[in-house]
Amino acid sequence: MLKKLDILIIRSFIGPFLAAFAISLFVLTMQFFWLYIDDLVGKGLDFFTVMKLVGLVMLFWVPMALPLALLFSSIMTFGNLGESFELVAIKASGIPLLRFMRPLFVITIFLSGLAFLFSNNIIPVTQLKLASLKYDIIVSKPAIDIKEGVFYDKLDGYVIKLGKKEKNDSVIHDIVLFEKNYGLQDNMLMAQSGIMRITPDKKFLEFILKNGWRFEERGSRGTTNTEFIRLGFKEYKKVFDLKSFQMNKSGDSAFYDPKMLSLRQLNSAIDSLEHIDSFYTRKARTEITPYVRFARYAKDTGWIKVDTALLKTAKTFDALLPDSLRESIIDGSLGQLNSIKGNMSFLASDYEEKYKSLQLHEIEWHRKFTLSVACIVLFLIGAPLGSIIRKGGLGTPLVFAIIFFVLFHLFNTFGEKFVKSGQASPMEGMWLSTIVLIPIGAFLTFKAMRDSQLFNQEFYYRTFTRLHKIWNNFRKEKDHRL
Repeated sequence: MLKKLDILIIRSFIGPFLAAFAISLFVLTMQFFWLYIDDLVGKGLDFFTVMKLVGLVMLFWVPMALPLALLFSSIMTFGNLGESFELVAIKASGIPLLRFMRPLFVITIFLSGLAFLFSNNIIPVTQLKLASLKYDIIVSKPAIDIKEGVFYDKLDGYVIKLGKKEKNDSVIHDIVLFEKNYGLQDNMLMAQSGIMRITPDKKFLEFILKNGWRFEERGSRGTTNTEFIRLGFKEYKKVFDLKSFQMNKSGDSAFYDPKMLSLRQLNSAIDSLEHIDSFYTRKARTEITPYVRFARYAKDTGWIKVDTALLKTAKTFDALLPDSLRESIIDGSLGQLNSIKGNMSFLASDYEEKYKSLQLHEIEWHRKFTLSVACIVLFLIGAPLGSIIRKGGLGTPLVFAIIFFVLFHLFNTFGEKFVKSGQASPMEGMWLSTIVLIPIGAFLTFKAMRDSQLFNQEFYYRTFTRLHKIWNNFRKEKDHRL
């Protein structure tokens, strides 16, 4: 049953929380647009597309904004109560810190569960729709994806490099285009300027190039008798087919990423990927057996047993072979070994890709829980921290909120990097920030329950003055003895 104290604490918390959540969501959303602002402004995107993009990005950042908002608002709430001496009055009446933290802790648990449901049910769909929308924008406005001075290789069989783009992204300069020839050399095309545009049916990308050269080398492999062709032109039209990477709004199934999966789907995918060891063991045995057929008869023929007397007289393996068959046997053995090596290399690379996929799925599985638990952990840091610093407003609470959120984000990023590099398991890496921050929260709660002066400037000044006096007295006694 709610009491007047609980209602007071909740009312003091709701306003700062809503404001902090709005600010956090805005800042995190702007982080996305700061990266792509140059590519989106002035590209002729309609208002509905821009609003849809903004909405999807905001939904994507909601689970990350909740922990930051809880941290900031809890520091601000308890800081305001401490600055107005309401906190002192509550403690003077015999109510401990944990008691008046209880209503907000219940709200935090509720928000933590809400963050988990959001991450599990809404974020996968949001991520899928966001990826689809970005591809729709790229297809309709390919200039967004083709950067200045960067080799663009998303068109099958071509690599494009643009020296400069005008503001309208239609006029381009210093174009270099490589065309896959599957022969001696790739064909190359260079032009001083041109125009880039999409056909009305959005199926082709046209380059109208001006003042350039086209280079081509003809001939078969293994011969030096080739023909080099250089063609100069005033205007040249090059058409690219966009079917190789075109995605439409009905093609959501063409995208796949572990971030787009729910917890149930991740469990299914991880369960299938966890059995790759036995699968590749059987596959390796199947690949090797045709090249070492004699091994299957080892028990029947006893081929492992060799003439020990012959081994004593033979100094090398070649001495065991007849002269007439030595070269053919060695060539055949080398051919079989190269075949085995090639098959094993392919299996090893395939196994490595599957193992990395397993790691990515496990990372996303743990992320759905870590972001939810982060709400509780950061609240347990913010509430006692606000009661210690006893400063309200936006200044001091914002500074401490940024410090601890940056620590959370850094440890979260480091843990994920450790997992991807193989230096830590998914559980160790993804829960690194929680493991580090929980002791800090416990320490701050312990200090707050005992009215610690951890962030009181006067306390440190008095302590330093006392130590300075002790040091001066010690030096005086030492000089007197000398």
